[in-house]
Amino acid sequence: MNVYIAGKLQTESERKKLEEIDLLCKSLGLETFLPHRDVGLAENIDDVEKIFRGDILEGFKECKLVIALLDGLHIGAGTAWELGYAYARGIPIIGLKTDESIEDALEYMSAILIYSTLFTFSMDELKIKIKEFLKLE
Repeated sequence: MNVYIAGKLQTESERKKLEEIDLLCKSLGLETFLPHRDVGLAENIDDVEKIFRGDILEGFKECKLVIALLDGLHIGAGTAWELGYAYARGIPIIGLKTDESIEDALEYMSAILIYSTLFTFSMDELKIKIKEFLKLE
């Protein structure tokens, strides 16, 4: 099964957290799409088409599940777009939010995002939810 891993990519620490999710998924026998690994980062405006085609058209092609890292004061415009796209395509979304509760994040996190996402709050809980999802497949 293919899993799209979404989240902010701007800093090395953000990418490292996404790579930890990638390793967890692989340990469960899943194939993953990790945008910065599989397509690269947008270095300038000339990369926009490559990023869109790679991340969205290719990354979501066989996608059966999206896992999104949602830590921080904002989730990022690209991540928000990816989650909306996944929801519109009927692809389940599991969010990982390790820095605070959803109740505390409600002020700046979209109610739409909260409603459409199954939240987990640790890597251990994420692993449990992925296993539960696999049993449904």
